[in-house]
Amino acid sequence: MTQGIRLVGFDADDTLWRSQDYFDEAQLEFERIVGRYVDLADGRVAEALYAVETANIAVFGYGVKGMALSMIESATQITGGRIAAADLHRIVEMAKAMLRHPVELLPGIRDAVAAVAERFDVVLITKGDLFHQEAKVRDSGLSDLFGRIEIVSEKDAATYARVLGEFDVDAQAFLMVGNSLRSDIAPVLALGGWGVYMPYRTTWMHETQADIVEGSERMREVATPDRLPEAVVELAAQAIASR
Repeated sequence: MTQGIRLVGFDADDTLWRSQDYFDEAQLEFERIVGRYVDLADGRVAEALYAVETANIAVFGYGVKGMALSMIESATQITGGRIAAADLHRIVEMAKAMLRHPVELLPGIRDAVAAVAERFDVVLITKGDLFHQEAKVRDSGLSDLFGRIEIVSEKDAATYARVLGEFDVDAQAFLMVGNSLRSDIAPVLALGGWGVYMPYRTTWMHETQADIVEGSERMREVATPDRLPEAVVELAAQAIASR
């Protein structure tokens, strides 16, 4: 096993498979539903939904179910309670369709993860609704590549520190791969770890607010999965040299 980096973690949604696309489509449908009751021109529907989602994350967590509940709450508020039960039911059915949607892997990601797994121990660290994330991992066909799968409620420095403690791995020997600077990269760098940032073409608004205040020299950015193995190896060599 390559020294320097002992463990490589992978995010799931929009790193291994498509996810945000479906949420973006759901928001457009939500705006069409609410648009039957209010004028969408001023943009307040999206702003209201964002505000409700932000307040509800601590209550509902992340994922489709929390999204649907926030949409129902927002629709009720925005329309002053005038929204019809049938339209609320449309939001529920939309969420059910998202939960049943087949997993669509990003092109080349299985080969990329397999290549990294040939040289490093790899784990999956993802956040969201437990049942839905378990189902996506199962249906992805990738679970055999990971030595362990962690589904957490939040991905911050405290969570990574706890998980790494359970793995008995120092943060300086850990590298995280993901599409979110806020959840996948910044917290790990803050702990002294390493990161490969692979942005997806669309990002949830709640994941866009992140500042890399330290450790940028321990990060690489790649555009496509085929560049992941090379970036991981480069950072592993850098980790060895820094010790």
